[in-house]
Amino acid sequence: MNDAARGKQAAAESVVALIEPGMRLGLGTGSTMVFVLDAIGRRMAADGLRVVGVPTSERTREQAERLGITLADLADVDALDLAIDGADEVATGSLDLVKGLGGALLREKIIQQAARRFVVVADESKIVDRLGMHAPLPVEVVPFAHAATARAIAALGVRPALRMAGGAPYRTDNGNLIYDCAGIDGAGAPAALQAGLLAIAGVVETGFFLGVTERAIIGRPDGGCTVLLPG
Repeated sequence: MNDAARGKQAAAESVVALIEPGMRLGLGTGSTMVFVLDAIGRRMAADGLRVVGVPTSERTREQAERLGITLADLADVDALDLAIDGADEVATGSLDLVKGLGGALLREKIIQQAARRFVVVADESKIVDRLGMHAPLPVEVVPFAHAATARAIAALGVRPALRMAGGAPYRTDNGNLIYDCAGIDGAGAPAALQAGLLAIAGVVETGFFLGVTERAIIGRPDGGCTVLLPG
């Protein structure tokens, strides 16, 4: 196991310790969430843990089903007790996030908003002083006239690039496209950029998660964890 995997494993074990029997969980998407789901499966086998999960992507749904985790649709659940997800960047202090390199940002945000608590798991490579230092900001857009939408996005001072997969535009689970936007660290405050992006017709959602993280559990290469709180 390399250093990154060791950190992800440590973060996963730590966050799964927060889960109580009977909880309704939001199950995020991404490489660290693979470790989280496996850790939930181990607790189910070892001590009979029973939870209900709402997945944020088809990929997460498939893994959860293989592990025997009971799943539900969000429409059938009043509220979620806890949502667990990864992040592409975590800003120190604020715990503001960039998410969506896995392509599930819209569903991830819907799940986050439905949860009483939102906890992020990541390895140390995801910690940044300001958002945009290492990762672009994914912006989900509708396919219709998406090039015009991209021009409006670029007018806000970022550099959008259409995400491709296998020689064709990448499609989200919702059938939309994603523009990965570089240069967000020079485009003003994240909250102002978020507002500008959401004001563009054709933009569905952005990968900014601002002011919503209860804590970030950061796995270290030595197998330990650091817990970051806002402020």
